[in-house]
Amino acid sequence: MARPASRYVCQSCGAASPRWAGQCGDCNAWNTIQQETAAVVTPFSAKHSLNSGGRSIGLSRLDDDVALPERRSTGIAELDRALGGGLVAGSAVLIGGDPGIGKSTLLLQAAGRMALDGARVAYISGEEAADQVRLRARRLGLAKAPVALAAATSVRDILTTLSGTAPPALLIIDSIQTMHSDTLEGAPGTVSQVRAAAHELIRHAKTSGTALVLVGHVTKDGQIAGPRVLEHMVDTVLYFEGERSHQYRILRAVKNRFGGTDEIGVFAMGADGLEEVANPSSLFLTDRETAVSGAVVFPALEGTRPVLVEIQALVVRLPSGATPRRAVVGWDSARLAMILAVLEARCGLSFSACEVYLNVAGGLRVSDPAADLAVAAALVSALTETPIPTDTVAFGEIALSGEVRSVGHAGLRLKEAAKLGFGAALLPATSAATAGIRSVGVATLGALVDRLAARA
Repeated sequence: MARPASRYVCQSCGAASPRWAGQCGDCNAWNTIQQETAAVVTPFSAKHSLNSGGRSIGLSRLDDDVALPERRSTGIAELDRALGGGLVAGSAVLIGGDPGIGKSTLLLQAAGRMALDGARVAYISGEEAADQVRLRARRLGLAKAPVALAAATSVRDILTTLSGTAPPALLIIDSIQTMHSDTLEGAPGTVSQVRAAAHELIRHAKTSGTALVLVGHVTKDGQIAGPRVLEHMVDTVLYFEGERSHQYRILRAVKNRFGGTDEIGVFAMGADGLEEVANPSSLFLTDRETAVSGAVVFPALEGTRPVLVEIQALVVRLPSGATPRRAVVGWDSARLAMILAVLEARCGLSFSACEVYLNVAGGLRVSDPAADLAVAAALVSALTETPIPTDTVAFGEIALSGEVRSVGHAGLRLKEAAKLGFGAALLPATSAATAGIRSVGVATLGALVDRLAARA
């Protein structure tokens, strides 16, 4: 192998010399010559150039009038919402989630409904036998769905079979970590095998116009196993979230070349598989007949969908000398520490001798910064034991100065709250009001504390 050649280049004028010198001979500058490694020159690279010898590709204009690929509905409205409106022909979708969360069940339901609607669907399982998939389909009520089914792990065998027939509208690979390409050495699931198998399957989908759905395993950290480049290769990445102790499941889009990101689809696990939830707010709101201190409803925004969740706070006073705890479920613990610091520094409230517990009801994970005001209201309500009316929602971002800043899509949040029967809203003073709901503008966090103190 050729060794890289070194040369010395003046950083002032760019003159090159074979050896180092204190002064450049061209510009007479001192101490500007530094060593650089030149490109490796081999006999092949010296005789060949990539500027010629290739196949000329055709370039088209962006404004050309061509037929764009159409979307096809999966028959599941919540899945279509997460995909941005349905499956695009020739697209590649990667769906990941914890074991037993319902990935295979959801895809089998989508495959069965599309097949019953007249579409050609192929389901390739690398983890289960064909009879096991049939048993699940019978439990889901899809035993009569004309889905082409096979149990295989060889990418060459799969592509050879598909090339000999008309391309299906949907191809499901469950899962990509079980696929094996004989062009490379290594066991299935290794980085090189996952990358090679995904590349061949995606290339086939692009050339044939088949919508490809890959199921991906996840690590203990919740990330899709295998090379990170796998998420760059596909067009859409979906994560199936949820706790086994909870009934609901959330399908979240974190990447989508054909739609918006952070869209969610909400499902509930039932006896007959996954059921769509048309009104997700009903899952995350508790039925309270009387107001309870420390409970505030927050209209979160997941993509383009507003979802009302209940923020619950509990403040427990400790005897002097005890070390207080801070426990958070469903929200950022660093964000909670910031809100507590602002309440102490700007509002004069003391949480240093109190244990603070914060929970998002229903197990939903909230990352919207607009939850700051709802969290602060819940903390102040729990500390002062002042209940907030059950028909009130709160949202707004809190700055370190104690100012309550406006957030996006305030009208959409208020419309959802009004639709579910809420009559009042604590919101930033700069936000516009919405018909059907009484808006209470809050300019600073101190104004919120004074308002709750007056109620007490």
